[in-house]
Amino acid sequence: MNRTTLSLSSAAVALFTAAVFASTSLAQAPQGPPPAGGPPPQFKHPAPTNLKVLPKDLTGEQVHDIMEKWEGSLGAHCNTCHTADPKNMGPNGRPRLDFADDAKPEKATARQMYLMTEEINKNYVSKIDSSGAAVTCGTCHRGHLGPEPFVIPDDDGPPKGPPPAGAKEPEKR
Repeated sequence: MNRTTLSLSSAAVALFTAAVFASTSLAQAPQGPPPAGGPPPQFKHPAPTNLKVLPKDLTGEQVHDIMEKWEGSLGAHCNTCHTADPKNMGPNGRPRLDFADDAKPEKATARQMYLMTEEINKNYVSKIDSSGAAVTCGTCHRGHLGPEPFVIPDDDGPPKGPPPAGAKEPEKR
């Protein structure tokens, strides 16, 4: 193959790729008239109700942002703590969640854990010069609903407690 043939082949591949990209982009474009005068409307989270441990002056967006952080730290979803309301169906045909309902014990646990981290940060972490990071849900949970076990080595010998996740058992001789 000479350089001219190689250039034409590269150009053909690039042109084909651009055509495929353009056709798939158009196929996925939203149908209907574009929104008039600006960006599409953003979903507005309703004002929170039944806040018992979070500050009562938080907006719906602020509470939503906090809940997303907690979800990530715990590897959980909204329905871990919040009940479904079968009388309030969403556009997807599934019940919406009733965020104010306190029926699930996991919600009470989350509130207690929040108070615990706030106390640790206020009464202990804040009193250490240059401590750096505050305690969060992720400090212990690390993306899992239950706290991840950890092993503290004992001065008198090997670490005690359960082996870390993924650790291999020592070979028996």
